Order: sequence, then C-alpha cells, then structure tokens
Amino acid sequence: MAAILTLLTDFGLQDAYVGVMKGSIAKINPQIQVIDLSHYIPPQNIRAASFCLASAFPYFPQNTVHLAVVDPGVGGSRKSVAIKFDQGYVVAPDNGLCSQLMQEHKALGAVNLTNFKYWLTPSPSKTFHGRDIFAPVAAYLAGGLAMHELGEAIAIESLVMLPTLDIVPTPTGLLGRVQYIDHFGNLITNISSDRVAGKIWYLKVGGKRISYRHTYSGAPVGQSIALIGSHGYIEIATNQGKASQELECTWGDPVEVTLV
Repeated sequence: MAAILTLLTDFGLQDAYVGVMKGSIAKINPQIQVIDLSHYIPPQNIRAASFCLASAFPYFPQNTVHLAVVDPGVGGSRKSVAIKFDQGYVVAPDNGLCSQLMQEHKALGAVNLTNFKYWLTPSPSKTFHGRDIFAPVAAYLAGGLAMHELGEAIAIESLVMLPTLDIVPTPTGLLGRVQYIDHFGNLITNISSDRVAGKIWYLKVGGKRISYRHTYSGAPVGQSIALIGSHGYIEIATNQGKASQELECTWGDPVEVTLV
C-alpha cells in the first residue's frame, strides 16, 4: 500500500502555497498518496486546526503521516516537531496544534526537526517552513525514514499545549464552550456525548433554550437544535441555516447543558 500523507493548513486555495508544498513532497517521493484534510482553517486559528486534526486522525491507516501547518509563529522561536503516536505521526509547528490529539491519544515520542539534511534547503525561508521544512520532512517520514533521524529527541512534556476549555459542573448540569465552528455554521461544543448519555437534556446559549433532536431535520426549517455530531460532541445547528449567525455565537462562547 502506498504511503499516505495528509495536509491540514490555513493557506486557502487562492494562492500557490498548497501546490508548492505538494511539489516539495513529490520531489522527495512522488509515490506518496497525499490527502487534503482542509486548507480553510481560519487564519492563525490553532485551536480550530487542533480540533480538525484530532477529529480526522482515527480514520486513517496505521503509519499515516499528518502534516499540519497553522503557524503564526513561523520563523520565530517555536520548534518544528514530529510526534509519534500508536497509529501514525504528526509533523507540525510546536504551538499547541497537537493539543487535542495528545489529550485523546498517547504520544510515544517526539523530535525537534533540527537535521537540515532532510529539509528542502539548509537555509529555509523565514515565512514558509511548510515548503522548506515540514513538507520534505513529512515526505521522508512517510517514505519510511526513522523519526529519530530527523533531529533531537525532546520530552513529550515539553510540547506546547493550548489552555484547556474547561467543562464546569453547575447545579443543573454543565457549562462548556464552543470549540469549533464548521462550514455550515454549526457550533461544536467541548461537551462529549458521554456526558449526557441516557439523560434528558436541553441547551442554553446566548439566553436561548435549544432542545435536543436526533437529526438536523428533526425541527422545522430555520429552527436551531442541539444534537450529537459525528465527532462525538454536542453541537448546535440550525435546520438549513447557520447557527453561528442565528444565535450570534462565536469561538469560546459559553454553552450550558441542563439535565432534566
């Protein structure tokens, strides 16, 4: 089976950046199967990238290499890293992008990408490490190179982690946050389905009560509903509308679950 390498960036597709990264990969190993996860992560939104990476990770074969570049600190002091997990690898800036994945899957080792032998050039651009460092390193890794060849081993505990979006118990339920907003305007909370399994519940967001339904079509067109999304978290949607606009909610806004 051909090696698989996924790409996740905030580059969009208007410019040539994504194509150039794929060119860097192809120069090293044109046989790699490159799969685009998304290139429309909101610019510099590391938490959104962290959510998408963790959501996609379980659905790929063993030893898949995930290349994720949302990198507002490019060219600065942040490290460039490769991290090994039981099911595959991630190549990314050390800026918290791997936080959610590391909370859900045990990291088995990490290296700082200091061996410029595996970069595109020993003098990389200060603004495009995706092309000059991350893409070639990921290609070598997907091609079977041992991770320890890529640089110096670093402690898992030293990797940057994003601040946790806490779930706080309340007298009537739970208080969580919006952790992600998808293309449809659905508000994905940080409250997992197991918190409400077997219970009767509803949501409050922005002072509005929202009832639970099993499907997006479980309410009239234009009505907002709460449901369990495919990612396993409670989400808020508007039937054939955008909940983010209807409810005037954004990233990090509070969401309260009331248990009946």
